[in-house]
Amino acid sequence: MDFIWLLSVVAWWTCASLMGSLHAHADASDSAPVKCGLGSFACRDGRECVPYGHVCDGEPDCADGSDEEACSEQCAPGGQFQCAHGMKCIDQSEVCDGTAQCQDRSDEQDCWKPSESCAHRCDDNTRCLLPSLICDGEEDCQDGTDEAACESEKCSGGKFHCDNGQCVATAVRCDGQADCLDGSDEKGCTETPVCPSEQLCPSDRKCLLPAWVCDGENDCEDGTDEKDCLATQVTCSEYQWACSSGIQCVPTSWRCDGIKDCSDYSDEEGCVPLGCPSHQFQCGTGECLDLALVCNNTPDCPDGSDEGDACLTATCSSPGHPQCTHNCYSTPNGPKCSCQVGFELQADQMTCVDADECKALNPVCSHICENTQGSYSCHCHPGYLLEPDGHHCKIAVEPFLLAAVQYELVLLGLRKLSLEVIPTNSKTVVMWVDYDWQEQKLFWVSLDAESIKWSSLDKSDKGTVAKGVQSDCIAVDWVGRNLYWIDGLRGQICVIALDTTVTTQNSTVILDEDLEQPRFLAVMPQKGMMFWSEIGSEPQIERAGMDGSERRVLIRDQLSWPGSLAVDFLDSRIYWTDEKLHCIGSATLDGEDIRILQMMETPRPFSVAVLDDTIYWSDTEKRTVQAADKHTGKNRKTLIKQTGQPFGLKAKPCLCFEQIVHSLLQESASNPCAMLRCSHLCLLAPGPRGVCHCPSGLLMAEDGLTCLAPTDPPFILLLSPTTVTQLYLQGLPNRVGLKQWPDHRVLLLPNVNEATALEYVQANQGLYLADAGRSTVAHFRLKEGVLEVHKPVIQLQGGDVVVALAVDWITLSLYWSGRQEPRLHVTSPSGVYTVVLFDLGTPGNIALYPPAGRLCFTDLGPQDQGGPAQVECAFMDGRNRALVWGKALKPFSLAFSRDGDRLYWADSEVIGSVGIDGSEYKEFETKGGIKSLCINDNMLFWATVNDTMKVWLREDMQPEQLWFEVKTDVVSLKAYGKDVQKGTNKCSVKNGGCEHLCLAFPGGRTCRCSWDHHSINETACVPGQPCPLNTKACEGGLICLPEAKFCDGYPDCPDGSDENCVENVKKPLAPPPTLGGPVLLMPTRALAVPITTQLPPPALDKTLLRELDSQHCNEQRCGGHGRCVTMPVSAAVAGAIILVVRKRKQVNKRRGRVGTKETVQTEMTTRPEQSTTQSSANENQEELPSSAE
Repeated sequence: MDFIWLLSVVAWWTCASLMGSLHAHADASDSAPVKCGLGSFACRDGRECVPYGHVCDGEPDCADGSDEEACSEQCAPGGQFQCAHGMKCIDQSEVCDGTAQCQDRSDEQDCWKPSESCAHRCDDNTRCLLPSLICDGEEDCQDGTDEAACESEKCSGGKFHCDNGQCVATAVRCDGQADCLDGSDEKGCTETPVCPSEQLCPSDRKCLLPAWVCDGENDCEDGTDEKDCLATQVTCSEYQWACSSGIQCVPTSWRCDGIKDCSDYSDEEGCVPLGCPSHQFQCGTGECLDLALVCNNTPDCPDGSDEGDACLTATCSSPGHPQCTHNCYSTPNGPKCSCQVGFELQADQMTCVDADECKALNPVCSHICENTQGSYSCHCHPGYLLEPDGHHCKIAVEPFLLAAVQYELVLLGLRKLSLEVIPTNSKTVVMWVDYDWQEQKLFWVSLDAESIKWSSLDKSDKGTVAKGVQSDCIAVDWVGRNLYWIDGLRGQICVIALDTTVTTQNSTVILDEDLEQPRFLAVMPQKGMMFWSEIGSEPQIERAGMDGSERRVLIRDQLSWPGSLAVDFLDSRIYWTDEKLHCIGSATLDGEDIRILQMMETPRPFSVAVLDDTIYWSDTEKRTVQAADKHTGKNRKTLIKQTGQPFGLKAKPCLCFEQIVHSLLQESASNPCAMLRCSHLCLLAPGPRGVCHCPSGLLMAEDGLTCLAPTDPPFILLLSPTTVTQLYLQGLPNRVGLKQWPDHRVLLLPNVNEATALEYVQANQGLYLADAGRSTVAHFRLKEGVLEVHKPVIQLQGGDVVVALAVDWITLSLYWSGRQEPRLHVTSPSGVYTVVLFDLGTPGNIALYPPAGRLCFTDLGPQDQGGPAQVECAFMDGRNRALVWGKALKPFSLAFSRDGDRLYWADSEVIGSVGIDGSEYKEFETKGGIKSLCINDNMLFWATVNDTMKVWLREDMQPEQLWFEVKTDVVSLKAYGKDVQKGTNKCSVKNGGCEHLCLAFPGGRTCRCSWDHHSINETACVPGQPCPLNTKACEGGLICLPEAKFCDGYPDCPDGSDENCVENVKKPLAPPPTLGGPVLLMPTRALAVPITTQLPPPALDKTLLRELDSQHCNEQRCGGHGRCVTMPVSAAVAGAIILVVRKRKQVNKRRGRVGTKETVQTEMTTRPEQSTTQSSANENQEELPSSAE
């Protein structure tokens, strides 16, 4: 109520004042003065009232001007401000308070004060600069006031002040290389620099490289390096234009770009004239002319085409003139329409529409372009300032260039050109560098220490982030807080957390498949992507998520030796160097719009960096760091020119430690990993999004967050031509349908050229690998995730290769077959002893089930005849060979079921299986392209290869599922686990007591001697083979001679050992041997035999040869007829072979058996049932080797 009453009083008083004023004016004719209300000034004539605020404001408001009389012209000193009109004083506190008290607003003028955001105003107060842009060596104001009256900057401690004002590290003073642009750091030096292979400037004693002489840049103070230079003819490359002079090449993009780049201007000759905008007239010679100069009676075009008779006869006022949207103007060819600037003339030559300058081929704005009606405007990304030209943007603080030069890191200011050297204490060349702005650290690769080291930017601290690595390139993920590197030797991309200071055991491998020769790496954490270059057999640039997902080839074309990579975050492009093409290329992040910049100044570009509108690159031939416009390659300049090699480059923001600024190349972004609680590593995936990963040797738990140590998990070994990938089966069958590798680790195969078969023994972690490229069966031991190389078990000669391989994981004996010697061999673990079980036509695969003493194999039929293919089984000692399935087309990839009672194989698009006795055949069709299969418990796995490699699984009778799909090749799959390779047989303990080979069969074992030994009892073996009655063996043990030939005065053994007698009897050359001469226990031709394992002869039945040789001549005559003759050894052997074949045919006729084949063997058998043993032995002695058929 009080408030309402107060308002009523105020209203009454106001009305009273107004009424008083009205009465005063109404009674102006009266002599009585008016009464002015509170807050009003009464004019001297008494007729008017004016507000006191208008008194002494410099403008008369009273008719008599009395309100401006007696005004003070001088304000009280200290505390008052006089308005510009001089008639009013106000309190000093009211000046620049945002409200004008003076009528002329002079109290609110010139109120600007320098601040952190606006330190200097210029260009008629239309532009205000940050403090960092004042006296930075670059004019940012059009009036140049930001660089006027700048005093030479004083260098901080530890810096040398160059004559031109630069500051460089004291350490580079008098080092023989000009680090000051004016070379003043090398003046006054007492010692002459040593230039072993370079030249020396005569004036300033500066070292020169041969590549610096006559390169167009004065490196010597007196310019002697550029004197008396002879022009030489050059050959231009694929992406260059040859100037007519023949001595210069320019990039093809410079041809006909409107700028004369060739010294003879030939790059702009013969060019098709560019069309002029509609607001200009195009001369016949191509020049563009202002419309006001057309038809003005004065020729302005060189050819006078702007003037003509039609200028007067056909004008815009003539009948039938075009109905122009904007303007019409007269031309020598009649009236034409023109458009205002910022508009385009349409095809009808009359209508004008807005021109979108932002879509022009050559960008009009360096950052953001906004099209407007008839114009456009340029804007900058946060942290950048628009340049005075209104088109380009400039980073707010001075950028620095971080370069690795020889053994040191160099920081170069890109505006003030200050130079800082950061020592690394490295004994070898520092190859790659990167930095982390958040932690203020520099990272580099130390080759001598095989580690990745770091140093703080202020040099106060240093350390190691990863040890025991052989890194080719590093990249810092400043968002996810990880460090990536490439291991080119192992073909891997690895990562470790930045807060880790341990060995690589805490790192993980992101990619390790199909990386032939990865070279350089770049990351883009803002999008969760990484890029790398590949220089293997197919040079390319690839892209993937930073977790290894969504991998794809980005660029294949226009590459030869892609090197360093750099991501342009502003324009979303990827840049690379190519040392063989001598160029710098770029493309969009999708691999589109490839642009190649090939200049004479890029003979061997090594690394590249991008900042704003500039690219920076190092060149290992010129040993320089150069910069140029990233769009055109023009405005090139040399930043560093030293005899030391510059390798890694990184453009980075200001290193002014007293100022806290954001890095625009490592801009702050939300970390998707911050919300995840990964137990070990969190990696960025495309999006970006966070994904938990485990270090090598750990497996991800079901929660997807926790890494656990594996406890004997089942796994599959996937063999590729040069690698073995261990695939963990944990989580199946739930984790399926993957488009990337599941949990795995890659085992590199050192010194392996072409892997064809693989076997693994879990008991001793031994891995056996058939290598077709080296004709070996290599032996490795898996230790802490690395394969240790052991001596090859088998080394073949003569180009033969092992095509089938299986390992008896109880005795470690190797069952194998070669391509040239298609027999089933068994070789001892040491590779010393080898026996042949039987011959094959074309060997396929071998599978073993040692607890039951069984082996199965595929025989694709006689070579060069194409079948029929068979799946056969036998005892592991070679007996009881039987056909189990003969209707397959081309069976391969054999695998036993878990209990060994069923056999599986792949056949084209079908997976078949059968009982071990040949019963219960089953099959199911797949999606085709099967390369290999394996079995783990009740789960069947198989791999198909088309455009990609897919691994499928099927559990029991459930439908098949896709486990994962990646782009790689596969040779074979093998499954292992804690329930695999269990059980024993009669060979389990001490090799079954056998001296050479213990070969199991159901319920027993057979001891076998190597082919070049023979048994002396059930288990023991001695060298050589037994000779027939009345014969003796030569010292080599492979040839038997009649006893009468020993010490008979004639050398009959090839080594002459038959005459190593007590009496030294000299004899003439021995005559040709007779048919009753030596018995050959191996062929005379050279065999492809292992170095560590000698093989038996390929096709001679030694028993029959011995029997034949032991007969007398008369007994050999056909039916007792004929006479004895002397024959060469080869003829004797040939005759023996013919007889062997005849006898075998007779045996087979008598036998008439189908589906069962057995081999002659010298064996010692131990079985519980003695009668069975004796029967088997007798049966084997009657049978002959199938290879003689």
